[in-house]
Amino acid sequence: MTTPIHTAVILAAGMGTRLKGYTTEMPKGFLVIDGQSLIERSISNLLDAGISNILIGTGYFHEHFDSLREKFPGISTFRNEDFATTGSMYTLYVLRDLIKGPFLLLESDLLYDPIALEYLLSDATEDIILASGATHSGDEVFIQHSSDGFLQNMSKDRSILEHIEGELVGISKLSKDTLNKMAAFSEPLFGKGKRMINYEDALVGTSLHHNIHIKVIQDLAWCEIDDEDHLRRAVTKVYPRILERAKFRG
Repeated sequence: MTTPIHTAVILAAGMGTRLKGYTTEMPKGFLVIDGQSLIERSISNLLDAGISNILIGTGYFHEHFDSLREKFPGISTFRNEDFATTGSMYTLYVLRDLIKGPFLLLESDLLYDPIALEYLLSDATEDIILASGATHSGDEVFIQHSSDGFLQNMSKDRSILEHIEGELVGISKLSKDTLNKMAAFSEPLFGKGKRMINYEDALVGTSLHHNIHIKVIQDLAWCEIDDEDHLRRAVTKVYPRILERAKFRG
């Protein structure tokens, strides 16, 4: 039996420097595709999936995210004041006490088929990282898992992995206990001044002593948008696939 999940955390503190002109006055989560920003589309997907509490970890141009509280129910924002010198794990770390139970963890620059949420919410497993088959999109995070399907390693450098089973989508389902373990892994690094670590690093560190399942959906329609090539691919390839699949499902 699955544990009901009503909370999602969206990591949205980054500066999106590789998108240059697109992010000089707004975070990359506000890139618009077919009349709707990435972040608003994701929020709508979450609300439609029954997620009533959405916490956004902000930083760069945080006021854009703050304004969403007036438009959508259940939105809260919390700013990482050190966003320019820290990674995504630090953003998750500073808002950890606001997370009371199991939650979905998402990146803010994703365009994805909303069925991705159902793959996680309908699975009884507590801790799941969603993965896809090969996208050949550039800048992929590759995943290595055990024969039992548990996380072993993740990296953009595929040469350091023994084998590759999928690519990180940027949507996960995590328990509060796993979040606590990620925080415990990260705290010593933060204490040594290593604050640029990403949440993926903390997941890998936590997986050394805690099972985190990898759920691979080979043909999932999704993309992350980090640069202009990603944006072009999102508009010309990924978004039409999402629309086509939504039409097919009725």
